[in-house]
Amino acid sequence: MTNMAEDLKAESPFIGSGLAPAAGDRRRPLDSKPGRRSSREQKARTADAVIYAVLAVLVLALMVPFIWMVSSSLKENNQVLSVPIQWIPTEFRWSNYTDIWTRIPMMGYLQNSLYLAVIITCLQVLTGSLAAYGFSKVRFPGRDVLFLAYIGTIAVPWQAYMVPQYIMMQQLGLTNSFNALILLQAFGAFGVFLMRQYYMTIPDELCEAARIDGLSEYGIWARVILPLSKPALASLALLTFVNTWNDYMGPFIYLTSNRLWTVQLGLRSFVGQFDAEYAMIMTGSVISVIPILIIFLIGQRYFIQGIATSGMKG
Repeated sequence: MTNMAEDLKAESPFIGSGLAPAAGDRRRPLDSKPGRRSSREQKARTADAVIYAVLAVLVLALMVPFIWMVSSSLKENNQVLSVPIQWIPTEFRWSNYTDIWTRIPMMGYLQNSLYLAVIITCLQVLTGSLAAYGFSKVRFPGRDVLFLAYIGTIAVPWQAYMVPQYIMMQQLGLTNSFNALILLQAFGAFGVFLMRQYYMTIPDELCEAARIDGLSEYGIWARVILPLSKPALASLALLTFVNTWNDYMGPFIYLTSNRLWTVQLGLRSFVGQFDAEYAMIMTGSVISVIPILIIFLIGQRYFIQGIATSGMKG
């Protein structure tokens, strides 16, 4: 037996010596071979490059109308609709951005649009968040049925109840005033739906703990729910602001006085009976986009986070 153990030690010096085989002597797993790993990484990089290229093309396609609008705002009026499109003007007319302020009361139009957008946005956020709290955190009979019926109004086109709304506002004496637009747009089913979907991700245990501590429902909404809902609030505020700022039909129906016109109605001033000053229209459009662009850049992080999480239920 002693001779056999000595023979085994002679054939394999690691047996009984307390030494493990060297790292180089171990067999590498099949997946960890350098050639296969580099091939996999190369395929992943190629796939990422293709995805980025496709996204870049899509972004460029979406930017084409905006680029054309900016280019047209720096052209002569008869060059805007030229074929083929001249993307870079032969002569830049920067004077369009100074002339528009004297041709129409542009500052007044911008102030009217800003006033309506801010007031309606604040009211939409307030009413939408309150109603969403009731539909998500307060239990009462028929809650889900009432919510579905309320959200179902989104499917009804505005043209179906446009005339009855106008008759109601006319009988109340609210036509040709901002109050009609504010009253009609202060409540929205979409805002309630967006906020409720986000509130559903907040654990109910937080509300129950607050009730045990003696907070009222309004206190829970203001001190517990709202601080946790900044992304959804920012998303709703941005969407409402953009929708109100770009609204044309509402002001067109209810605002007849020129001093009450919004910027969208003000651009009609450049549309004549037989012709339209397209260069000035494009200049005004560029100016009207700037406030929206600034607000979106400021709230971009919250907006994306709110949209991404509003469809989740925790």
